[in-house]
Amino acid sequence: MKLKVKYLVKDIPKLAYAKAGDAAFDLYSAKDVSIAPMERVQVSTGVALEIPEGYAGLVWDKSGLSHKFGLRTLGGVIDSGYRGEIMIGIINLSKETYTFEKGHKVAQMLIQKVEHCDIVEANELSESERGSNAFGSTGK
Repeated sequence: MKLKVKYLVKDIPKLAYAKAGDAAFDLYSAKDVSIAPMERVQVSTGVALEIPEGYAGLVWDKSGLSHKFGLRTLGGVIDSGYRGEIMIGIINLSKETYTFEKGHKVAQMLIQKVEHCDIVEANELSESERGSNAFGSTGK
């Protein structure tokens, strides 16, 4: 499969998988952005993609940014028909301001095959072992 990339900002790192076997490729900040504690921002990546039909781009946290600095991505599904700039929603859950400098890794994207289902309204659902037991129903 080929993923077409349009670079909207010329002096940012090119998209690539960092290591053989990596599931996702890195996305980079296209400009300097500071995020105060508990603030949400959109981070420009400077790229637009042509994701093939039947696939979606899933945006995920960079584990180091998440674990070390409390940064989480928001709203991470990019549909195949979208051709605009990829913007990454980020929230800072830490107590310190974090600054992305232009060219720094901000998130990662996994390209995944999408299955579509026929959505059918039903008055009843089949029984299951779990049933309607919700949060914490399987124990600690």
